[in-house]
Amino acid sequence: MLNKKAENLIQKYCTALAQQAGVSDVTRQFSLSDPMDTRLREAILHSTEFLQMITCFDVDQLAGQVVVTGTSQLLTGRTAGGRFIRKLGVTGNKYALSETDSCAALDWATLSVWANSGGEGEFFRLMQSFIDKQFALDMLRIGFNGTSVASTSDPVTYPNGEDVNKGWHQIAKEWNGGSQVLTTPVTLGPGGSYETLDAMASDLVNHLPVECRNDPDIVILIGSDLLAREQFRLYSKADTPTENLAAAQLDTIIAGKKAFVPPFMPGKRIVATTLKNLHIYTQKGSRRRAVEDVQDRKQFENKYWRNEGYALEAPELYVSIDESAISFV
Repeated sequence: MLNKKAENLIQKYCTALAQQAGVSDVTRQFSLSDPMDTRLREAILHSTEFLQMITCFDVDQLAGQVVVTGTSQLLTGRTAGGRFIRKLGVTGNKYALSETDSCAALDWATLSVWANSGGEGEFFRLMQSFIDKQFALDMLRIGFNGTSVASTSDPVTYPNGEDVNKGWHQIAKEWNGGSQVLTTPVTLGPGGSYETLDAMASDLVNHLPVECRNDPDIVILIGSDLLAREQFRLYSKADTPTENLAAAQLDTIIAGKKAFVPPFMPGKRIVATTLKNLHIYTQKGSRRRAVEDVQDRKQFENKYWRNEGYALEAPELYVSIDESAISFV
């Protein structure tokens, strides 16, 4: 049950939110003022470290040209009788946003415990940090797993948001005939297609455009299953401090590139790209909120609606071996 202290704190939270938004009923969907919109965006982005490293923009239109933030191309040279100019961007590289609805629900039992854990400020902090982090993690979950945009999504059949939106991997699969996502079966391990994860990652980098391969921003995104398998192999054979160090550092450096294990990326997928190449767009002014204490479900629901979508700034700068193609030996 919801204790009296938690009930009072929830009422204070709703009253404060209503005052900030200038509305009388926060259970009905309401628009955010510019300051509230900015605070919500910043809170979500800063709740998860990985989200801060990629590119997240507010855009005006539901569809348009992908925003260019940088390039791995050569931009220096000369032209006889004129100035050297090289156009940035990929012609026809478009984004499209879709209606996206999130709901972070907190059950009464949890809220009652939080109400007894400290003062009013601590209760609000715990509740808001939970909400922000859940919204942020779902953005990443869909980014790595999304394959389609269903009119009605099915979280039971597609627990990683596969039908909520098209994520980065799916966008790469659909670009240039799928040349950026390698699906030919390969094996990892002694006697396999690749003896080591370093060898696999090195070959992956070689599939990037020549002018991009030594870009210092190129990183290796590695699934947790691949990492665990390689660490086990290294630790099993390690009999020197150097070999133990190599195993311990595997989740930070692979094939001479910085390595990351992103949340919710499929366990056997490996990607070479830049972090800023991964884009999430939200339509400016589309954010809506609503909160409600739902008696029938015994939970407090915090709802967040917006138009949102994913893009690769430079699709040729994303190359991957699909998780379905990798097996262990």
